[in-house]
Amino acid sequence: MDILIGKVTHYYNRISVAVIELGGELRVGEQIAILGHTTEFAQPVESLEIEHHKIQSAGSGQEVALKVWEAVRAGDLVYKIIP
Repeated sequence: MDILIGKVTHYYNRISVAVIELGGELRVGEQIAILGHTTEFAQPVESLEIEHHKIQSAGSGQEVALKVWEAVRAGDLVYKIIP
């Protein structure tokens, strides 16, 4: 089961970091899937940052930076994978 928790607002390709506007809670260690027009992959959340400060979790309404394994685009949707 997948739950929509956010949307990519920006992608920094040189450092493979996506900025995600959250609509739900996200924690380090959880599995996510990122889906878009040309994007489709899953990965674990290895680290989260807000304003260059590492955090363990973030909630609805916050913007977080997340290292991603593949290129993403603004508008791609982020889902939390619930086993």
